[in-house]
Amino acid sequence: MGATYGRGGATTTARDLAESDCIMIMGSNFAENHPVGFRYVLRARDKGAKVIHVDPRFTRTSAMATHYVPMRSGTDIAFLGGLINYLIENEKYFKDYVLNYTNASFIVKEEYADTEDLDGIFSGYDPQTGTYDPSSWQYEREEPVKPDREPETLTEKIAFEKLAGKPKRDETLSHPRCVFQIIKKHYSRYTPEMVEKICGTPKEKFLEVAELLAETANPDKTSAFCYAMGWTQHTYGVQCIRAGAILQALLGSLGRPGGGILALRGHANVQGATDNPTLYHMLPGYLAAPSALKNHDTLEDYLKTETTPTGWWANYPKYMISLLKAWFGEAATADNDYGYHYLPKMLGNHSHYRMFEDAYKGIVKGMIVAGQNPAVGGQNARFHRKALANLDWLVVRDPFLIETATFWYEAPEVKNGEVKPEEIKTEVFFLPSAVFAETEGSFTNTSRLIQKKEKAVDPPGDCRSDLWFTYELGKRLKELYKDSTAERDWAIKNLTWDYEPEPDDRFKIHEPSEYKILKEINGYYTQTGEHVQGFAQLQDDGSTACGNWIYSGVMPDPNTNLAANRDGDDYVSLGWGFAWPANRRVLYNRASAKPDGTPWSERKKYVWWDANEEKWTGLDVPDFPAGKAPDSSAQADGIGLDAHSGADPFIMLPDGVIQLFAPLTDGPLPTHYEPPDSPVENLLYPKHPTNPAALYFPDLPENELHGLNNSDYPYVITTYRVTEHHLSGAMTRWLPWLAELMPELFLEMSPELANELGIKNKDYVTIETKRGKIEARALVTRRMRPLKVNGQVIHQVGMPIHWGYAGIVTGSVPNELTAIVADPNVTIHSSKAFTCNIKKGRLKEGVV
Repeated sequence: MGATYGRGGATTTARDLAESDCIMIMGSNFAENHPVGFRYVLRARDKGAKVIHVDPRFTRTSAMATHYVPMRSGTDIAFLGGLINYLIENEKYFKDYVLNYTNASFIVKEEYADTEDLDGIFSGYDPQTGTYDPSSWQYEREEPVKPDREPETLTEKIAFEKLAGKPKRDETLSHPRCVFQIIKKHYSRYTPEMVEKICGTPKEKFLEVAELLAETANPDKTSAFCYAMGWTQHTYGVQCIRAGAILQALLGSLGRPGGGILALRGHANVQGATDNPTLYHMLPGYLAAPSALKNHDTLEDYLKTETTPTGWWANYPKYMISLLKAWFGEAATADNDYGYHYLPKMLGNHSHYRMFEDAYKGIVKGMIVAGQNPAVGGQNARFHRKALANLDWLVVRDPFLIETATFWYEAPEVKNGEVKPEEIKTEVFFLPSAVFAETEGSFTNTSRLIQKKEKAVDPPGDCRSDLWFTYELGKRLKELYKDSTAERDWAIKNLTWDYEPEPDDRFKIHEPSEYKILKEINGYYTQTGEHVQGFAQLQDDGSTACGNWIYSGVMPDPNTNLAANRDGDDYVSLGWGFAWPANRRVLYNRASAKPDGTPWSERKKYVWWDANEEKWTGLDVPDFPAGKAPDSSAQADGIGLDAHSGADPFIMLPDGVIQLFAPLTDGPLPTHYEPPDSPVENLLYPKHPTNPAALYFPDLPENELHGLNNSDYPYVITTYRVTEHHLSGAMTRWLPWLAELMPELFLEMSPELANELGIKNKDYVTIETKRGKIEARALVTRRMRPLKVNGQVIHQVGMPIHWGYAGIVTGSVPNELTAIVADPNVTIHSSKAFTCNIKKGRLKEGVV
C-alpha cells in the first residue's frame, strides 16, 4: 500500500468498517483470526451492508458473510484483475475520483513494454539475474523549474537538487501510454470467463461480486477491503495488495468513511513491530537502512538518495537527523555527520531466510531468538533446524521450552536416530521471558492505534520482559566497550542508554522507564529537553531528537501520554489512544471531499473545507495541511507540499495522487503468475508462468520445488490459523484449556477427495512434498470443495500451522512441507498455495 497510497499501514480502522456499504474479505478468515474486530463487520452487515468472503475454504467468516465465493488458492491477482477489468470495460469506476485523485492521466515513457507485449514479463527484465531495471517504467516529464533562491536548510538543499519536472498528463485518458490505457490493456484478458478458468470461481459468482462492488463506486457509497496472510504469503504477495489497492482506487472509496483497506495484523503488536521496527531493511518510522549497495557513503549521499523532493517525504532529512540525535545525543554533531558513518550498512538481503542460510553455511555464528520459533515456525522447518545445529551458540527467550530451545534433543530427526545430540555443536542458552500481562508498555494494533498497557503482576522466578533483557544487555555491552579506543566502537560507546526504572512499590521487578523511552520516541528539543508537539516541529540541524517520527505527538508534554487516553465514543474516538500519524484515524481523508473541498455526499461526509474558518474540519484530524485551501495552486518550483495543489490528497506521494501504476521490484502492475508449485499451467502467460523475479534458494538442502502440473503432487494445499492456537503454538500448546479445545493436527479435505482416496473422517493420513512428509487426522468436510479449473477438477486441502514436537499437545510439523521461496519485494515466504500428495495411513505404521 505504501507504493500506491504513500504509507504501508492500514488506511482505515476496524471501527470504520461499520460505516461500509460493501466489505470484501479476501486472504483472511477474519471471524476466527480477528474475532474482536470482526464485530464491526457484523454491525455493517446488520445495517444492510453486503459482506463478501472470497476464499478457498468455507470458514466461519463465510458463514457470517452475505456472499461466499470460492477460489483456487494462489489466484488472487487473476480474481482482482478480473474485477479491475470489469469496472473499466463497463465504465463503472468512480470517474471523478479516478481523474482527480489518481495518476490515471500520467503518460509513461515510450520505452515501456507490458506483460501483454512480452508474454508475461515487463520491459527491463534481465533473465541472467532474474531482476528488472525499472528505468523504462518512468513518466514522461516536463522541464523542471528550479527555485531562484538559495536553500536555507539541508532539507531545502537536497530537495532543490533533486527537483524533477511534472509528469505529462492527458486528462482525456485516451493517450495510449497514459496510465489508464496501460491498465486497461494490461487487464483486458482478465475476463469473467478467464477468471473462471484460472480461479475455478463460477462466472456467475464472480459477476455477482463485480456488480456489488460497482454499486459502491459513487459519491453516496463506499466499500472496504480486508486482507491478511492469504494475500501476502505468495511469491507475488506485495502485488496482491497492489491489485486490491488499485481496485479500491477505481471504486473511489479510499479516504472516505466505510472505505479503504484494513490490513489485518497477526497479533496485538505486529504493526508496532514494523513501525519501530524489526525489519532488517528499515530504521524506525520507515526510514531506509543504510546500504553498501546504494550511494549511502556519507549522510548527505544517503539523504540525496532516499529523499523525495516533492510530497511530505521531502522532510526526510529532519527525521533521519533527529533519529541520529536520539541515538547518539551530544556526540552526534554536524561535523561527524551525526554519527551516521558508524551505522552498519547492509551488504544485501539480510532477511530471515538469508540469515538462516548464512547460519547453515557457517557465516552467522550466534543467534538470539526472541518471540519466534523457527525450528517449527520457519518454512522448510527441517532446514531451519539444520541451520540452528550449525551455530556456535543460540540464546532462546520464551516463556516455555519451545522447539527452538529443544531441537537438539527433541526434533523428529533426533528421535528417529538420523541425528545424534552429541553431533550438534550448538550451545543453547534458555532465558525465560515474561508474558504481556507481566510487562508495561504499549501495543500498536491493526488500526495504527497505540494503546498503553499496564503491568498486572511480576513475572515468576527468573522470567524477565524482552525490554528488561534488551536494556540490561545494552548496559553490559556498554560497560565492556567503555575503554575501547577503536573507532569502530564509537556507536556502542556513545549510544544514549539511560532508561533506568522509576520507583514503583507495587512490584519487585522494575521495568526500564516507560516515560524515558516514550519521550525519546516522541521527540524533544536537544537544548532544553522540552517535548515536541509533533513531527512538524522536527528539524534537520540537530536541534531536535526523535526516536520515531511517525509516533511523534504521542507524548506532547511530560504529564501526557496520549496512548493512555480512554475517552471513546461510538465512532471516530479521537480521545481513545493515539493513532499514527498525528492521531489521524482514516488516512488520506482529504479524499472524502471533492476537489472543491465540499463533501462527496451528505451521507459520506467526513472531512471538508470550512470556508468561513479557512481550514479543514470534520470528524477526524485532517490528513492535509489544515489551512491549505482547495483552490490553492501547486507551485511550479515548489518542494514538499508546496509542489501539491489544494486538491491533491495523497500528501506522502511525490505528485499527491494515488499511484495506480507504481514500480516495484517485480513490475509496475500486478500480474497473474502461478505459484511455484501448481497443478496447472498459466493460461495467461505460458512462457513465463511464475513470477520471474521471485526469490529462490537453490543452495538449500531439500528445498526442491514441484513446478507446474506435477502429477506426483496433484493436490493444492493451503495453510492457516485457528482461533485456539497462535502461530507455531508456542504460547498456546502449553496451555491446558487451549490444548484441550484444539488437541490434534488435522487436514481438511472434501468428501469427494476423501472418497477417491478411501479416507474416512478421523483417519490418519500422510501428506508429502519434496521437502518433507508428515501425518495428520483427516477432517472430511464440505468446507473444502473441488473446483473446476480450465475443465480439470482440482482438489484443495487445508492445514493449520500450529503444531510441533514440544508442549502439552504435539504433532507433526506442517512447515516441513513448505519450500523456502519468496516475494522479491519484502522476502515474505510462499505458503498459502503449494502442492502435495496424500495417502491414507500413519508415518510410523507405513503408508498404505
